Amino acid sequence: MADDVAPCTASGYLDPSYWDGRFGKEEHYEWFKDFSHFRHLLAPLLSPSLSVLEVGCGNSRLGEELLREGVTGGVTCIDLSPVAVQRMRDRLAEQGTSGVDVVVADMLDLPFESESFDLVIEKGTMDVLFVDSGDPWNPNPTTVDNVTKMLEGIHKVLKPDGKFVSITFGQPHFRRRFFEAPEFTWSVEWNTFGDGFHYFFYTLQKGKRSPESNGHQVTLPAAPSFNMLHEELESEDYIFRTNVDEL
Repeated sequence: MADDVAPCTASGYLDPSYWDGRFGKEEHYEWFKDFSHFRHLLAPLLSPSLSVLEVGCGNSRLGEELLREGVTGGVTCIDLSPVAVQRMRDRLAEQGTSGVDVVVADMLDLPFESESFDLVIEKGTMDVLFVDSGDPWNPNPTTVDNVTKMLEGIHKVLKPDGKFVSITFGQPHFRRRFFEAPEFTWSVEWNTFGDGFHYFFYTLQKGKRSPESNGHQVTLPAAPSFNMLHEELESEDYIFRTNVDEL
């Protein structure tokens, strides 16, 4: 279980050496649920020709799920941990899976040209930057700087009209201050999925920002029903939930 490899404190998630040690022994873990739980939200955004970047892939299998959904324009998965990247490369090779490029890279300094991707996805990666943020209504300067760097890099590598999907526990009143910063041109929409705990699924489209810069909920197909409360109480996702909801 993930509990066996969780750090002693939430701030341990900010230590790169923690991730190398964890990925050296953990085969697979899906932060904020696997693809089946949010497929009804992500699948409508996909098309065969898309080039996709997954930021902070860890040992997730989202890249393979995108291939199964018919994405053939290229899937690039990045992670800061060389251990995670090598293990994913080995897994893909053993499966005979092609079409996924796995790269060691820092989400705060993306090594890609401007306008390289049609779609960028992060699932729980940004939440790591908030684990030691202090007051969620007034995060410390280091958190603000790092989140801004991450978003600036994603905005840069998105093609015109490209979309950024952020899957997170971060509620709109905490995330919109970052997403709607004046330097960004994307629109901001969100929906939720999950029973018991709600996860947020943000869709940001470059070049579509409204003059009012107001995010709004969109009507999308209803999520399939899952009984997740017991499962989630035993998962590490609860750490990120308590950081904002119990203050």
